[in-house]
Amino acid sequence: MKTIDTSGMSCPQPVLATKKALEENPDGVMVMVDNTTAKENVQRFMVKNGYQVTVEKVDEAFVLTAKK
Repeated sequence: MKTIDTSGMSCPQPVLATKKALEENPDGVMVMVDNTTAKENVQRFMVKNGYQVTVEKVDEAFVLTAKK
């Protein structure tokens, strides 16, 4: 499963990076984000596109895992 790190990116960049990663890896990806707004936006995008999403807090960041 591909992992992308969007830490330091401002919206909508994390969502756009997630979209590109899912186009390349339609079975699922892991996305690291470093703020709550990005977490909510990326999670919403994943769910809207039919993925099951799990969120894990790691230190000050979040790891979102999307699976079909």
